[in-house]
Amino acid sequence: MTKKVIFVDVDGTLVNDDGLVPDSARTAITKARDNGHQVYLCTGRSKPELYESILSIGFDGIIGAGGGYVEVDEKIIYHKKVADEDVVHMVDFFNEKQLDFYLESNGGLFASQNLEAHLDKLIYGDVENDPIAREKKVNNPHPFMESLTYGETNLYRTDVNKACFLENKAVPFEEIKNEFSGKFEVMHCTVPIFGDDSGELMVPNIHKATAIELLLKYIGRNKKDTIGIGDGMNDAEMLTYCETGIAMGNAKEALKLLANEVTASVDEDGLYASFEKHGLL
Repeated sequence: MTKKVIFVDVDGTLVNDDGLVPDSARTAITKARDNGHQVYLCTGRSKPELYESILSIGFDGIIGAGGGYVEVDEKIIYHKKVADEDVVHMVDFFNEKQLDFYLESNGGLFASQNLEAHLDKLIYGDVENDPIAREKKVNNPHPFMESLTYGETNLYRTDVNKACFLENKAVPFEEIKNEFSGKFEVMHCTVPIFGDDSGELMVPNIHKATAIELLLKYIGRNKKDTIGIGDGMNDAEMLTYCETGIAMGNAKEALKLLANEVTASVDEDGLYASFEKHGLL
C-alpha cells in the first residue's frame, strides 16, 4: 500500500466541543504513523493554541493559522503575517463596534479588553453570581482561557497571523465582511460557543490547500497520496484539494456536499473509523 499523507483539522475533528481528544483519535494517529503514514495537523489555530494534550499525540508537522504557517519536523518552512496597517485597521474597527476579539501570533494570543469576561460567561456561566460557575473556573479552567494574554494596552502588534472575533448581534457578519473586503478573507468561526456570526480574519489568498500544496512540494510527495479530514467551512479547500476529502459527521452540511465521503462525528470515533476504512491502521 502506498503510504498516505493525512491532514487533520483540530476543532470538531480531532477535539470535541469540550476541547478533548477522544482516545480513539489518539490511537488512530499513533497507529497510522507507526505504519509509515505521515499525519499533519491542518488547523485554523495558531501555535499557542496547540496544547500539549494535542501535540503529545505526535505529528509530522503543522499547518496552522488556516494555512498561514507551515512547519515540518519542527522546521518553519512558511509564515505569512498580517501587514501592520491592516492590524491597526481591524483593531480600531473591532473596538469601535464593541466586538470582542483576540489576535493570534506565534508568540501568543492577545485578548481585547472585554474578551475575558465575555468568554467566562460563554464557558463557565455567571462567575460573578453563580458559585458553581465560579468553582468551575477556579478548579477546572479551560485550556483556551489560560492560553490567552490579557491586559495588553497596545494591540497594534507586528507579529499577527490572523484574528478571531466573537459574535455581537448588533454587528451583522456581512458588515464585517464588507469592511475588510480586499484586505482579509473573513470566514465564519468554527468554534460554536463563539456564536453563529463570530469569525476569523485571515490573509487573503491563503488557505489550507495552498499550504498543503507548499508542504507536499517541500517533502516531495504527490497530491494523489493525500487524505484531508475536517468539519468546518475553512476545511473546504483542503477537502476539495486532497485526493480523498472526508467530512466528519458533525460537519457543516455544505462541507459534506463537497466531501468524497462522510464519517461519524468526533464523539462517535469518526476519525478512527475513517482511518480504519482507508487501511491506515
